[in-house]
Amino acid sequence: MRGTTRTVAVAALSAVALLAAGCGSGGSDDPETSAGAKTGGEITVRGCNPENPLVPSNTTETCGGNVIDAVFAKLVHYDPDTAKPTNDIAESIETTDNQNFTVKLKKGYKFHDGTEVKAKNFVDTWNYAAYAPNAQSSGYFMEPIEGFGDLQCTGEGDDACAGAGNAKADKLTGLAVTDDYTFTIKTTEKVSNLPVRLGYSAFAPLPDAFFASPDTFGDKPIGSGPYKLDSWTKEQSIVLSKFADYSGEFDGKVDKVTFKIYQDADSAYNDVIANNLDITDEIPASALIDDKYKTDLPERNAQKESGSISTITAAPSKVDPAYADPKIKQAISMAIDRETIIKQIFNGTRVPATGWVSPVVDGYKAEQCGEYCKYDPAKAKALLAEAGGFKGDKVTLSYNADAAHKEWTEATCNSIKQALGVECVATGVVDFATFRQEIGDRKLKGLFRTGWQMDYPSIENFLAPIFKTGASSNDGDYSNPAFDKLLVEGAAATDPAAANAKYQEAEALLAKDMASIPMWYGKATMGWSEKVTGVKITAFGTIDLASVSLK
Repeated sequence: MRGTTRTVAVAALSAVALLAAGCGSGGSDDPETSAGAKTGGEITVRGCNPENPLVPSNTTETCGGNVIDAVFAKLVHYDPDTAKPTNDIAESIETTDNQNFTVKLKKGYKFHDGTEVKAKNFVDTWNYAAYAPNAQSSGYFMEPIEGFGDLQCTGEGDDACAGAGNAKADKLTGLAVTDDYTFTIKTTEKVSNLPVRLGYSAFAPLPDAFFASPDTFGDKPIGSGPYKLDSWTKEQSIVLSKFADYSGEFDGKVDKVTFKIYQDADSAYNDVIANNLDITDEIPASALIDDKYKTDLPERNAQKESGSISTITAAPSKVDPAYADPKIKQAISMAIDRETIIKQIFNGTRVPATGWVSPVVDGYKAEQCGEYCKYDPAKAKALLAEAGGFKGDKVTLSYNADAAHKEWTEATCNSIKQALGVECVATGVVDFATFRQEIGDRKLKGLFRTGWQMDYPSIENFLAPIFKTGASSNDGDYSNPAFDKLLVEGAAATDPAAANAKYQEAEALLAKDMASIPMWYGKATMGWSEKVTGVKITAFGTIDLASVSLK
């Protein structure tokens, strides 16, 4: 069972020591991944429509994130196999008290426009992300830095930044440039795992060119990673090429990578079988049955447990009050036969979730959801009756139709209908970008599929960005002061075990409020063409582009 797996376990204090030491290397030691490999050439991989222009501080989803990870280097790099953090742009990240940090940069790191990456690029970028009027979806990740509160808007209504509600400041007091290659970070409270977080894309530096034209930058972003973006043809493709002046240790083998944007998983899968697409990171449900994909793609497939979880979230109460009572969501959760759905739709390639944190991270605790994640039609129906019954006309479960979600959402609705006697309809939204836009604009009612792929290897990452009041990925607008307080206490704890205990207390509150409905923990399954070798699934469940090469 995945519940015993700890392949991504990272202790906060040891991570600080590791990053301060500045060790790390790129590439793979596995001879099987490099056998018969060559450098150069081009590959194609399955892509999907990003929700927003490609700006790291405004990207919180995988369609854009997969591209950004190749284009933008960060202070820290996560090992593709274990997610262990090592330095990238950072020469060192040091602290003596987990509240004051000194970051030293490697010299000579360049952006794709030829300008050098300097300390001011990080400080300017983080200030821009944190300043609420800039409306950056990942701005929340700057929240631990001193002064963040003064950069937030306090007004009400459609424009919280209007008039007297405008932010008091536009720069974080906790950031300071010491010299071209050194800057300091001061956090409001102690944050023991801050160095581990700094490999997330929200912390990637932006060049001066961004600030000259932030509104158009995202259509052809300028990063400092191993690949630069050459073109983005909306709805069709995103083309990357190797950056000749990349000076880091994590470059790729191929010269060109094209993300071909597909509207459904079956089309991408069939193109891989026909060798018209080199890699797909999503296998359709039809190919999972009886492990059909292994027959279709012999010796050209892989599967790996990843730091991810699939959930179902109810629209915020102000958008759809029918789901406001936690008992309604608890009843719906108990009405879902996860094991049967996983067996029939996913051929056993998922594990029923018993909480909100993936088993692959240190701090995972089983059965945090308790009875509410166990299939029990009788108790589900009784709980619904306690809540006064379902107040809406029918339960709706929305999903993005450009990926393999139709089958499992329909099966989930059938399970809910049979157990509760309430009509349930699975509803497809045309593509991921539209789907996320409707969620972000708080226009999507009912239930909708959500999921989380870890940004960095920590139990905290499965809690704070999703459920803390006002967090960037808090799609259900969940808010519980007791939960928020426990997160602060967990971040301040210097002992990893003590920190995990606080985070586990916080997670337990999610069951009481049923902040979302846990469905299953993920295993990433991929397939590739006969043209490529060295395909590797990262601990995050993504394609490790650096390891791929042509045969």
